[in-house]
Amino acid sequence: MPALWIAHVTVTDEEAYGKYAALAGPAIAKHGGHFIARAARFVQLEGKERPRNVVARFPSVEAAVDCYNSPEYQEALSHARDASERELMVVETTE
Repeated sequence: MPALWIAHVTVTDEEAYGKYAALAGPAIAKHGGHFIARAARFVQLEGKERPRNVVARFPSVEAAVDCYNSPEYQEALSHARDASERELMVVETTE
């Protein structure tokens, strides 16, 4: 089943986070992921609001987790760790 990678982000260092974004996109694509929403308009109805929200679709939960654990994504993530506050989850879809 396909899966969604959902990130809620507050960027605290734009320059470093830009390095993350430049590396993360190709890593996600390499693992079969593609963005379906990225920093688009949103309405926060409940919970903690984060100004940046990203959704990527992957072929499966396993593909998304493999991407996260890949050397390419971990290199990207090294730039985001001190440049943002974020939550990230992977959710299997029903279709």
